[in-house]
Amino acid sequence: MINIFKSLFHNLRRVVARGWLLFHRNVEIIGITGSYGKTNTTNAISTVLAEKFKVLQTDTNLDTRFNIPITVLKLGEHQKLILEYGVDKPGEMDYHLFVTKPKIAVITGITPVHADRSHFGSLENIVKEKSKLAASVPENGWVIINWDDQLSRQIGEVVRGKTIFFGRNRYHCQFWASHIKTNFNGTTFKFHLRNSSHIVRIPLIGRHHVNTAMAAAVVGILSGMKWREIKSGLSKLAPLEGRGNIEPGPKDSVILNDSRRSNPASAVAGIQTLADLHAKRKIAVIGEMGELGKYEEEGHRAVGHKAALSKPDYLICVGPATKYTAEEARKGMRKSQVIWVRDVFEAAGILSGILRKGDLWYLKGSLLKHLERIPLIIEGKDVDPDEIASSRYEIYR
Repeated sequence: MINIFKSLFHNLRRVVARGWLLFHRNVEIIGITGSYGKTNTTNAISTVLAEKFKVLQTDTNLDTRFNIPITVLKLGEHQKLILEYGVDKPGEMDYHLFVTKPKIAVITGITPVHADRSHFGSLENIVKEKSKLAASVPENGWVIINWDDQLSRQIGEVVRGKTIFFGRNRYHCQFWASHIKTNFNGTTFKFHLRNSSHIVRIPLIGRHHVNTAMAAAVVGILSGMKWREIKSGLSKLAPLEGRGNIEPGPKDSVILNDSRRSNPASAVAGIQTLADLHAKRKIAVIGEMGELGKYEEEGHRAVGHKAALSKPDYLICVGPATKYTAEEARKGMRKSQVIWVRDVFEAAGILSGILRKGDLWYLKGSLLKHLERIPLIIEGKDVDPDEIASSRYEIYR
């Protein structure tokens, strides 16, 4: 009975939110979707647009099913509404689009996230569902697509004639990046548009964040912002918690904490970031990725292949599915450098034995796997095994 009332309440709120937009016809709606980079891109677009407009964006901590109507009902005198259109199953994009459709849509990239049978089941279904956002954009709107991602380019074919591509390819992109460099202070690159270019500096660490910044810059340009305003906004970007933060670690080590979410594309990008940063020794701690379905082996092997190419001093693979990662990594790394463990407790035990002062270690996992607790375990702080345990982990007391 309680669930019935909750369902009625949520559906009523969606109807009310749709009606509330009738009183805010002048607000421009920007919608962001993709398998990775949505939240960072939403935040970046909001930060840039805030240099000129009064903006409202979705809360990064709310369930995607409820986020859009809750955010819409907060509308006041805002000029720009930035919404993250997250979807886990077929039909959920229609659920969001019932409330509101964007004037500008941004496609960040597609990878096999929620690709298991209980969700989308295949990459084809993921592309189909996310394409609905692009198809909903009116003729006088724009669809902004990451050219570097092949599956995202397929969405561009659905909406040919009103698309803008950004990426690294100067021949196919209206806006493209070159001369990319990253260090502990952030990332710099040259942003090209038409017959001009600008040097951009952002406080986000990693080459992959160039696409985050470019998407925000393109939205700013379409919104009529001056370059100095866009540049100012980009300079204020900040990493979200657990999404590429530099933090002090145990034994005077340094952690690149990327433990909030994980998928094949973001894990590969993170290992590249580890390779780009300077340190005496580098350690990659990689947790397993869930909901990959039939792409589980392929996705985990892709991460191992990247590690084999970049060759950190150690690769620690955490969880059953990362056996594929370890196996692939050993093709390019010494066997002694690649360590597979069953859970975060074993990972902490291994790390406590090899960590040295000045080591840089990359911590990559998903929220439900709790890799962020590895530093706490090493430091001897209380961590409840029952809170960490899941059906895919065997916890030893």
